[in-house]
Amino acid sequence: MVSVTRTAFGELPSGGGTVEKFQLRSEQLSVDIISWGCTITALHVKDRQGKASDVVLGFAELEGYLQKQPYFGAVVGRVANRIAKGRFAVDGKEYHLPINREPNSLHGGFRGFDKVLWTPQVLSNGVQFSRVSPDGEEGYPGELKVWVTYTLDGGELVINYRAQASQTTPVNLTNHSYFNLAGQGSPNIYDHEVTIAADAYLPVDDTLIPTGVIAPVEGTAFDLRKPVELGRHLQDHHIHGFDHNFCLQGSKEKHFCARVRHAGSGRVLEVYTTQPGVQFYTGNFLDGTLRGKGGAVYPKHSGFCLETQNWPDAVNQPRFPPALLRPGEEYNHTTWFKFSVA
Repeated sequence: MVSVTRTAFGELPSGGGTVEKFQLRSEQLSVDIISWGCTITALHVKDRQGKASDVVLGFAELEGYLQKQPYFGAVVGRVANRIAKGRFAVDGKEYHLPINREPNSLHGGFRGFDKVLWTPQVLSNGVQFSRVSPDGEEGYPGELKVWVTYTLDGGELVINYRAQASQTTPVNLTNHSYFNLAGQGSPNIYDHEVTIAADAYLPVDDTLIPTGVIAPVEGTAFDLRKPVELGRHLQDHHIHGFDHNFCLQGSKEKHFCARVRHAGSGRVLEVYTTQPGVQFYTGNFLDGTLRGKGGAVYPKHSGFCLETQNWPDAVNQPRFPPALLRPGEEYNHTTWFKFSVA
């Protein structure tokens, strides 16, 4: 059984509207999602003793989400990740996007899908958010109708993304939750054991744009096909963290993506997706300046993201999976976050 409760979360400034919160509860999980950016604000998961902790970084009040912050829990789009120099061409016409992360466009621009109010509809086991992204929003061509649906099934949180376009446009939607399976506010994720089912990854240049090479993980720090303890792995390979796309199997069907286990609590997160890639990010840009829930501070490496998505800059890279949605087609992807204890 899943219960869904709806409450007010806060008021946007200058009469911008009411942000609502939806709490989905099952026997195993409790998830809070707000209509601002379809943002997951809390996710309570039991440990092996049966004690529930909140395992996502974020804020208790709306003000936290309205300040400059690193996309905690939000849906990002119209195109997640980076587009090189904010430029791409569709059918010979060049488009220029706002450069919000020099020298590139990141996560949809200055006012992406994370910074808008969505229209909610309560379902029996979840909530569906919808919005229409107007033609030209943040420089993107065509009107885009978007639906993001969160449902709960036992220990599994399922996110489905659908979109339809009036003109050909790139689309790439994901959720940017930062997890810490020891509980949000824990100082780091070094004791997390990570597995990612990828035989290849995308090397990047110094602005974090893929070079175009699809590199085998074999014999590199990016070989996470067998479980590694994150802290030790970063030390052994002398790397400062991950912020890379891992190339998953090309199937459009549901496939295994990643598994993260926290030995101390026994919590396990498994991710399945229909997407061709996952951006594994270890919170390298977190710097402890933001005050989160319960007065928590979020220093570097205090959370990780598994952003299931198309490969970064795919709209400019002919060897990458197709990034364009054409009129009459439907963008439809699903990601499953399955929580358990071991």
